[in-house]
Amino acid sequence: MSIQTSVLTELLHDLPDWRSQMYFKSSLVALSHAMEDRVLASSDTPLVIATFQQERFYRQEAHRYRRIAKKSQQVYVLAVPETDFKNHSGEYETIAFPATDALVYEWHLLVLGDNYANCLICRERTSVSEGEENPGSAMDSNRRFEGIWTSNRAITTQAAELLLDRIAIYRPELTQKIEKAKKRYLQHQYKIRSSPPELDATSPDPFVNRLVNYLQVGQHKLIKAYRKMEAQERRERSIHLMTAAIRRSLDPDIILQVAVEQLGQTLGACRSLVYRCSSSDETATIDHDFPSPNIVSLKGKQWPLEQNLFFQSVIETQESIFIQDVRKDPRFSERGASAWQKVVEDAAIVSWLLMPVLYQSRLLGMIELHYCGEKSGEWSSEETSLVEAIANQIGVALIQAEAYSHLEKLNKQLEALDRTSSNLVAITGHELRTPLSTIQVCLESLATEPDMPLELRQVMLDTALGDAERMRKLIQDFLTLSKLESGRVDWNPEVLSLSECIELGISNNSARKSPQEMPRIRMAIQEDLPLVKTDGEWLVEVVAKLLDNACKFTDADGEILIEVKTNGNEHLEVTVSDTGRGIEPSRLETVFDRFYQEEGSLQRTVGGVGLGLAICRQIAQHWGGEIWAESEGKDKGSRFHFTIPIFELPPSTPQKTTAKSTKRTTKNKKRTTNRRTINK
Repeated sequence: MSIQTSVLTELLHDLPDWRSQMYFKSSLVALSHAMEDRVLASSDTPLVIATFQQERFYRQEAHRYRRIAKKSQQVYVLAVPETDFKNHSGEYETIAFPATDALVYEWHLLVLGDNYANCLICRERTSVSEGEENPGSAMDSNRRFEGIWTSNRAITTQAAELLLDRIAIYRPELTQKIEKAKKRYLQHQYKIRSSPPELDATSPDPFVNRLVNYLQVGQHKLIKAYRKMEAQERRERSIHLMTAAIRRSLDPDIILQVAVEQLGQTLGACRSLVYRCSSSDETATIDHDFPSPNIVSLKGKQWPLEQNLFFQSVIETQESIFIQDVRKDPRFSERGASAWQKVVEDAAIVSWLLMPVLYQSRLLGMIELHYCGEKSGEWSSEETSLVEAIANQIGVALIQAEAYSHLEKLNKQLEALDRTSSNLVAITGHELRTPLSTIQVCLESLATEPDMPLELRQVMLDTALGDAERMRKLIQDFLTLSKLESGRVDWNPEVLSLSECIELGISNNSARKSPQEMPRIRMAIQEDLPLVKTDGEWLVEVVAKLLDNACKFTDADGEILIEVKTNGNEHLEVTVSDTGRGIEPSRLETVFDRFYQEEGSLQRTVGGVGLGLAICRQIAQHWGGEIWAESEGKDKGSRFHFTIPIFELPPSTPQKTTAKSTKRTTKNKKRTTNRRTINK
């Protein structure tokens, strides 16, 4: 049953001349304890009625009411049940009322004995809208109540009658016990404004002293709690700002700057700084610091780590270290650390806190707090815990930034792989389907038309053979690139003449094309070039493919120039330039990617699958050279450069090619002659 009428309202209705007073929760707690202590200290057997807003408030006082129940059989406790509180008759009577009852906003304690009487009838001052939490659930000591506290027996008797009547409604089975209580404690009538003198003989001084002492202790605890709450709030605010910075950006510089500013503002150190480092670093650059006014900034300074014995101690223990006075620490006076000592003296560091930024035992950076000047300082355990929490946040942020950077690289690689896959499907499909279709048509024509003229038959055969060679070259390029990338190539380095290899490359290229299709090839090579040491076959392959690429994109009336010059004392630089289509500047790097085609796969006017330059790059990188492209833009020609290591001869050795080189050169010339015969 839920009753919406307030006990305080009913009592004030019967006492028109009384006005309610304002009380804080701490005062009501003190008054309640004083009233309970009087019962425990007295030999009287009073009537005791207590109303708690919530069961959890009752549980804090349950042990006291078990002691009070030994003094009297008439003890009643009311509360809103939360867990195990219920209507029960035991050491004392417990009465559970619903959370919608008016008593949930009230605080009652009534003591009515033969020699004394006290009642505390209050209601919390708050307005609760529908759906809000009960005010009784709040634990704030500043909660306000209004009501009556008095030792007037007449008023106490009247309040007792109101509460006993309400208990009889909640628990009708207690009616007989309640009637006995009324006859025992409420049979005498007293005036409202006064009470018999003999009943006020007890001095109020012990009660007043108890109240004052309780309030003083409570105030002291409150101040300590507020300080602790302030420190906790400061810590949570700093960590929140760090977390917000991590969420806003994965830029380590932004995160570290937020961290160092929060440390400086929150902890009040003379200087706070954060820097990135590893356990093996000899020095670190201070990129983020937050000095107090009149304190020298260390931003941009080189911070010695190898000589810093405090830093080395942190690495060994992987824990923070605090030095109360650097000047008195024996580690600071170690010999052989003069550079470090000078840096510390210039920075005027007296007290020093070093907190490592770790992630899975890996050192990512360091947080340092300094007290500077003549006066030393220290940081409390709460402040040190705050620095440690921020260090943990920084560690997570740096790892996230590192992972994000790696992820970006992987995404770019995946995008390149996806483009490669698309180009492979489109280009290879075209390059295989077209010659196969041509071969099929030629062979079907030869098979189905035996009376075909001899001249036409020869055309069909030449066409089929040309497209078969085109397919062979395509497959050979696939196999070559695969072997180069997997490292399955047997390299045979030897001392060679670069000019001879270039001539072989030109011969190989000319053997596959008719003179009418070829642009003019011109050479500008000195006769006294030093020898090079590399694999001759692969060097000829690079020259041939660069020439083939230049011929594809240069008209027959254009020109190709091959130049060689010394690039320093260790390399020769070969340049193959043409007057053809040219390359957009933004694509000068991507032309060496696999399956790259400057033209779209469906709009190509030249053959090939885009493997030639990729093969050239693999070969050049293997012998320790470089390869790159230059172009002024579309229709302005292009220049391809690659370098080859120079072979250093002893001073007495003449510059000439070895017998093996000559033999290989002769072999390549024969191979070129055979290819020309086949093409004819």
